[in-house]
Amino acid sequence: MGSDGSSGGDPARTLELLWRDPNAKGTQRGPRQGLTVDRVVAAAIELADAEGVQAVTMRRVAQAVGVAPMSLYTYVPGKAELLDLMLDTVYVQMARTDLSNKPWRIRVEAVAQENRDLYERHRWAATISTSRPPLGPGLMAKYEHELTAFAGLGLDDVEMDAALTYLLSFVQASARSAAEVASIQRDSAMSDEQWWAVNAPFLAHVFDETKYPTAARVGAAAGAAHRSAYSPTHAYEFGLRRVLDGLGVLIEGGSK
Repeated sequence: MGSDGSSGGDPARTLELLWRDPNAKGTQRGPRQGLTVDRVVAAAIELADAEGVQAVTMRRVAQAVGVAPMSLYTYVPGKAELLDLMLDTVYVQMARTDLSNKPWRIRVEAVAQENRDLYERHRWAATISTSRPPLGPGLMAKYEHELTAFAGLGLDDVEMDAALTYLLSFVQASARSAAEVASIQRDSAMSDEQWWAVNAPFLAHVFDETKYPTAARVGAAAGAAHRSAYSPTHAYEFGLRRVLDGLGVLIEGGSK
C-alpha cells in the first residue's frame, strides 16, 4: 500500500483549488478549451479507482484528459495538491444518512457504514494518511454531518471530536486491511482457501500441535469459521461492536 499523505503541497495554492477560488490560477478553463480542474480531478480518481493511487502521476492524468504533461500544471501544481482535490471530491460525493431522531448507536453505525462504503468504492482513499486533512468543502460537510451522530449526548466539544476520530480511525484501518487482502489475492491469483490448500501439506509436516496447543486449536476454529486465516468482514463487524461498546461507556456510563 502507498504511504501518501494529504496536505503535502503548497497550503495556499491547495486551499485556493479546494474552494475553487475564482481568482486563483487554473480554477477556470485553461489553455485547452473545456478542460477544468474538476475534469482533471475526475480523471485522477478514475485512474486511482482502476489501478491504485500509485498509478496517479501527472503524466498519466495528462494522457487521460488529452493534454501535454506540462499543460496539466496550469490546472494543478502537482500530485500532492491533486491528492487533496481527489479526497475532497469523494467526500463531497458521499451519501449522507438522515441521522435525526435515531438512537446514538444507530447514528454512529450509519457514519461508520458511510465511510466503509466510501472505501469500498475508492480503496485508495483508505491508504492516504489524513493526519493533516484537506480542509476543503467536502471535508467540512463530512465533518459537520458526522458530528451530529454525537450531538446531544452530553459530550463536550473535544470529546465529540475524539469519539468521531476514534470511530473513523477504526473504519479506515479495517478498510486498509480489506484492501491488502484483496491486493494479495489479486496478485497471487488465489483465494485464501486455495492458498491454504496448497500449503497445508507442508505445514502439517513441520507444525507441532503439541508445542503450540492453543494456537493450533484457536487457529483451526477461526480458519474453519472464516474459511481463511482472516475475514475482513468479520473483523469489521466484531471491531465495530467493540468500538460501540467502548463509546457506550463514555456516553451512557458517564465515565470520562
